[in-house]
Amino acid sequence: MKDKNKDPILFRALGAVERVGNRLPDPFSLFLIFCAMVFVLSAVVSAMGVTAIHPKDGSVIRAVNLLTVDGLRGYLGSIVANFQGFPPLGLVLVVVLGVGVAEKSGLMETALKAGIIRMPKHLVTLMLIFIGILSNAAGDSGFIVLPPLGALVFMSIGRHPLIGLFAAFASVAASFAANVMVNMLDVLIAGFTIPAAQMVDPDFQATPAMNYIFLLVSTPFLVVTAWFVTEKIVAPRFENVAYEKLGEVEKVEITPRQRRGLRCAGIAVLIFIAMVIFLSLGENAFFADPVNGSLVSPGSPLMKGLIPIIMLMFLVPGVIYGMATGSIKKDKDMVAMMGKSMSEMGPYIVLAFGASQFLALFTTSNLGIMLAISGAELLADAGGIGLILGLVLFAAFVNLFIGSSSAKWAILAPIFVPMFMLIGIDPALTQAAYRVGDSVTNPITPLFPYFPIVLGFVNKYDKNAGIGTVISNMIPYSISFLVVWTALLLVFIIFGIPLGF
Repeated sequence: MKDKNKDPILFRALGAVERVGNRLPDPFSLFLIFCAMVFVLSAVVSAMGVTAIHPKDGSVIRAVNLLTVDGLRGYLGSIVANFQGFPPLGLVLVVVLGVGVAEKSGLMETALKAGIIRMPKHLVTLMLIFIGILSNAAGDSGFIVLPPLGALVFMSIGRHPLIGLFAAFASVAASFAANVMVNMLDVLIAGFTIPAAQMVDPDFQATPAMNYIFLLVSTPFLVVTAWFVTEKIVAPRFENVAYEKLGEVEKVEITPRQRRGLRCAGIAVLIFIAMVIFLSLGENAFFADPVNGSLVSPGSPLMKGLIPIIMLMFLVPGVIYGMATGSIKKDKDMVAMMGKSMSEMGPYIVLAFGASQFLALFTTSNLGIMLAISGAELLADAGGIGLILGLVLFAAFVNLFIGSSSAKWAILAPIFVPMFMLIGIDPALTQAAYRVGDSVTNPITPLFPYFPIVLGFVNKYDKNAGIGTVISNMIPYSISFLVVWTALLLVFIIFGIPLGF
């Protein structure tokens, strides 16, 4: 397909984004730089005698100079504790134990394939998009499996393969926060939000399900939006357009053994869900809060045990599938899968070390709470909705330059969560606004980690395709998702609908 996107302004803008993004240090290095800045700023602000009045109790807050002998000694002795006590670290690694087995056993890939290969032609687009939105529960598998799978499925029904490829990539990338179940991404993001909120209120409690209702309701809206963009905007661009023939159309098949494994895994999931429901029933239910009988209060065993429950939700069917298909023959195979998944988390663990030190220094120096109070005073007269819209757009812009969702929120949460909290905006709403903005621009930044992979898939069918080809077809998805998703968030705000539990 000839690249129709020849606008030099757009290409210059994309080139600028790529140049700026490539010049940024690695997120881990950014955190080290921020740590150094906190040390220096703590000394400067402390020497200037700057204070802030805590709006809750009227106490005077002063900056703590970390560049003193006692300050340096205290930090040196707390480095390990800062890392060990970093909330997202343990939460994510526990979930990875289960997700890793489900992925390495082949369950994730087979489930993604099974979701679309037998769909009627008129439902293929909807099902591909729906599976794409749900695939963030499978970690990064969706980015690797779905775009080429979407291309093959569309080609097999006589449509241009790039329509399916673009629909799959957009649905996976631009709606990365939405889902019908609480998953590892919810755990990761909440792990930064909660300690940031505790800078203002040490007693603040929340769960990874704090945005669940909003993200659940978002899913069908985004499915319909992506379907409309695909069929009404993207698909017409490929009508009667030739593409590279790759020989006979490759059949996307699931072997009888894989199908049997998938069936067994499905039964295991149903049994597991039935057990959770059974333990949630009755006046003295096992999962109910012993104090108030609630299932969704932060103190209930269900909410406190949500992380291991999510882990088991992936681990149990993953093991069952692996045993049924032969990918797991003995317990050592399962442990090896867990070990491999943990080894792949190495970059995240390194990032977590840097983030944990920054958060600890930012909190100990009191710069975080002082910045939040000062910012809250400046924003006190601004409308809450305006601030939320501003955060959505800001997160969408920053996402063009820093691809890692966790790295960005580790930097932004200690600033925006307490700042907004002090003017009456709940941390769950701040987090939801961030997640909308952080998702919608994923497919239009060349710095997104999977962008080069998708471009490679595109080149299989169009040798002349470049960055502009992908971007020009992704912009309609990003803009539409931004408008629809933000509007839905405003509906939740205006009508006071709970965002989650």
